[in-house]
Amino acid sequence: MAELPGIRGYDFIEFYVGSAKATAYWYVKALGLRLAGYCGPETGVRDRASYLLTKNRLKLLITSSLQPSAVEPLEFIARHGDGVKRWSMEVEDVARAFDFAVRHGAIAARKPQRLEDERGAVVEAALRVYDDTEVVLVNRDAYRGLFRPGFCEMPAAPRYEGDDTRLVGVDHIVGNVRENEMDRWADYYNRAFGFQTFVDFKAGDIGTKYSALLSKVVRSETGAIKNPINEPYAGLKKSQIEEYLEEYRGSGVQHIAVATEDLLAAVRALRRNGVEFLAVPDSYYEQLRERRPSGIAERIEDLRDLGILCDLEGQGYLLQLFTRPVSDRPTFFFEFIQRREGAQGFGKGNFQALFEAIELDQARRGSLERDRPGAPA
Repeated sequence: MAELPGIRGYDFIEFYVGSAKATAYWYVKALGLRLAGYCGPETGVRDRASYLLTKNRLKLLITSSLQPSAVEPLEFIARHGDGVKRWSMEVEDVARAFDFAVRHGAIAARKPQRLEDERGAVVEAALRVYDDTEVVLVNRDAYRGLFRPGFCEMPAAPRYEGDDTRLVGVDHIVGNVRENEMDRWADYYNRAFGFQTFVDFKAGDIGTKYSALLSKVVRSETGAIKNPINEPYAGLKKSQIEEYLEEYRGSGVQHIAVATEDLLAAVRALRRNGVEFLAVPDSYYEQLRERRPSGIAERIEDLRDLGILCDLEGQGYLLQLFTRPVSDRPTFFFEFIQRREGAQGFGKGNFQALFEAIELDQARRGSLERDRPGAPA
C-alpha cells in the first residue's frame, strides 16, 4: 500500500470482568504481574473501576462496573462473561492511522480524542472488530504520567512474592469468528491496518477425527502485530471454536499468547502459583523423541514434566503451552510461548496434541459428546 498507519506494536489489553478487584488480585498472584495503577471513585471516575497490571512490556487493564450507569461493561458481561473488550496498538500518529483505517473500510467506535492532565496528553481512538471487541489506537509520546489521565499509582498494592514468571509481552492475539467469516475479517485487517496474510491453514491442516478449524494469520508490515483468526470447520463433533462461539455468545478474542525468554522457568513458577494447564499425553513426547530432534537446548524429559509442546516446523523451533479457561465459561485462556532460533510459526506441529488435550477438557464439560448439527455421519 502507498500509506501505512505507523504501527509500533501491541500496547494494552482491557478485560471486562464481574469483579475487577478480585480478578486483578488473581493476576498478581497467578501470573506474577505488578498492580501498577488504578482508576475509580478515588480518582474521579464514579461508575467503574479499572486496575492496571504490568510486567515488562505486558499491560493488562481489568475493568468492572460500579453503577448501573456503566451500561457497556454490564451488557458485555451479561452476554459474554469475563473477556477481552479491547486490545490496542501503539501508533506514531493516531489521527492519521484512524483516518487511514476508516478510509479503507474500518468501522469507527470512537474518534481520536486527546486526554490531558498536568503530566501531558494521551491520544486515543477506537475501531470495531468482531462483535463487541475494539482495537484502540494509542500514542503516549507527549505523556509523562502513568498510563493515561485519571489513573493513580497503587502504594498499598498486593505484591507478588513468588519466583519470577519471566513474562515479557504479547506475542499474538487470537480471534474466533463464525463459519465463513474468517476471510472477511482477514481482509478487514489487511485493508484497514495495512496488514498482510502471513499464514493460511486450510481444511485438513488443523484438526482431529472429531473436530477441526480453519485459520489465517494476519500481521503488520514489521511483524510487531500478529493476529490469527479462526473459524470452525465441519467435523463429527463440536469443535473448540463452536464451543467458544456458543459459550461466549458471539465472536471475540479466544486467547492471548504471552512471550517469555525462558518458558521452562516461567511454567515452573506459574504452576507453583496455581495456574491450570491443559494436560498433554505422554505419547506426544514419545513421538517427539522418535523424531530425534537436533538443535533443541531443552531436555525432552523436562518438556514432558512441565507439559510443554515443542514445534519443529520451519526455522528454529517453538515452545508453547496453553492454560485451561481462566474464568467460569470455557472461553478465554492464555498461551505462553518462547520462540527459539528465529522461529516464526504458530505451532502447526503441535495442533494434533493440542486439539486432543482441548477435547479432553470438552469431554469433561459434556460438550464434545453432543453431536454437531449437520455434521457428516
